[in-house]
Amino acid sequence: MNLKQAFIENDSIRLGLTAESWEEAVKLSVEPLIESGAVKEEYYDAIIDSTKQYGPYYILMPGMAMPHARPEAGVQRDAFSLITLTKPVRFSDGKDVQVLLALAATSSQIHTSVAIPQIIALFELENSIERLVNCQTKEEVLAMVEESKDSPYLEGLDLDS
Repeated sequence: MNLKQAFIENDSIRLGLTAESWEEAVKLSVEPLIESGAVKEEYYDAIIDSTKQYGPYYILMPGMAMPHARPEAGVQRDAFSLITLTKPVRFSDGKDVQVLLALAATSSQIHTSVAIPQIIALFELENSIERLVNCQTKEEVLAMVEESKDSPYLEGLDLDS
């Protein structure tokens, strides 16, 4: 599962969106995956339910969240989407998020060994949140993903398959 390829194939980058709540932000992040057929509608409900039960466990760093749920909650195929918000939304733990990268993984193995390293590589770029929020086009986001390919986190990963 290649991050850049998944963004292109699913047409799943949406920039400069507005959300009034964290639930709405999560919905906006999952919508491209529903539209592309990567996940079923119930995937969104599963994310909301697990967030209410366990808290926003998918806030990975200040300003960034990776909403996701279990593969059996409606995942049809591996995919990613990325949205940016014009202003941050506050989650139940008090953390503000402005970039959401939704993940649909068909197995926990893909989630851990393939998806997470690519996400770390992208977000370890200097000022990644600020840069993503300032992106005006999908191409600018894809260029950042390309830039992140030199990360040591991606050594040994076959991202072409």
